[in-house]
Amino acid sequence: MTVREIAAGELQQIVERGGVVVDVREPDEYDEGHVPGAILVPLGSVEGNSEIFRRPVPVYVVCRSGARSMKACEILLDAGISNVVNVAGGTMGYAALGNPLTSGEQP
Repeated sequence: MTVREIAAGELQQIVERGGVVVDVREPDEYDEGHVPGAILVPLGSVEGNSEIFRRPVPVYVVCRSGARSMKACEILLDAGISNVVNVAGGTMGYAALGNPLTSGEQP
């Protein structure tokens, strides 16, 4: 099965509609600036936190540029979780389009 993917430019509408976004970067990267509402699950802990991704709706996975989020999606697909969608361009692409980032720790 291939990883589904969207462009960073499509993410703002998903955020506005309350879509589920998971950021797989490290905590310090997340704290510096992340997509509003994104849940932090660092790449190294994706397998141990797969329940976060098991939802009846698409889960949009984001990192800095799209490489780590693609890896996370591949891990999850291998585990039988098929509702994940990689965000190509990642947080940097999202911000480059003028979309706001939130800083600080996850609530």
